[in-house]
Amino acid sequence: MVKNRHRWKIQLGATLASNPFLMNFLHGNISRGAGKAVCVPGLNCYSCPAAAASCPIGALQAVIGSSKFQFAYYVVGFLILVGVLLGRAVCGFLCPFGWFQELLHKLPTRKFSTRRLHFLTWLKYGILALFVIVLPMTVVNKVGMGDPFFCKYLCPAGILEGGIPLAIADASIRASLGWLFTWKSCILLGVVTLSVFFYRPFCKWLCPLGAFYGLFNRISVFRLQVDADRCTACGVCSRVCRMDVEAFRTPNHAECIRCGDCVAACPHQAITRTFSLKTEQGKKEPAI
Repeated sequence: MVKNRHRWKIQLGATLASNPFLMNFLHGNISRGAGKAVCVPGLNCYSCPAAAASCPIGALQAVIGSSKFQFAYYVVGFLILVGVLLGRAVCGFLCPFGWFQELLHKLPTRKFSTRRLHFLTWLKYGILALFVIVLPMTVVNKVGMGDPFFCKYLCPAGILEGGIPLAIADASIRASLGWLFTWKSCILLGVVTLSVFFYRPFCKWLCPLGAFYGLFNRISVFRLQVDADRCTACGVCSRVCRMDVEAFRTPNHAECIRCGDCVAACPHQAITRTFSLKTEQGKKEPAI
């Protein structure tokens, strides 16, 4: 399979930029500097000892669940700006947890396609609506504060980056672990296991951040473009796409993470990555 061989360098750089305080892992400390007032584009837990900024999903829930909630202008504005500019390219290049799944998938085992499981891609939109927005807004305590339901009960990145490292470094945290830690660890174990055999299962089926950015893929400035004069609808791009997108038909599908595998594999150089304000045009259909 022809792939974009240099993408991992950007993923590594984005992961280190999101988590520069690596020494905090040794002490079990969480950075609380001024950077925590802003968000990174990808899924990266606030409680990760190395994290320099906040996770956009966590920040959104924190504002929605606040007793003084009106509207999360900053967080929503940030997410919309990133979505309009990059769409799900964030998932393909800037998300540490997305890269973590890719590294797991490189382990030498038999791999399985997710094409027949495409219906599961709708789950992440339900999680975005229910666990990120509706439940924190409506299920509140006596003082009007709601829990960050996705972060607290579902997010595997939180237990990987925050829960486990903090528990290892701090005996008092280890002593207070309960059912929630066990539950989240089981979710993480499930995602890790699936990632070995399936490409990015959490991104495809469960990630609310990917769901949000996917809503902007068709209008984002950074996009894929198919040259209809060069494209022969041979289907090579579809066969190499591990996100199950038919790039020659719908190059800016909501599941596309702009990884560039289709660009590299196209035998006619018909697919390019570009910054453009133009909306999608009709794509060539296969010859009959």
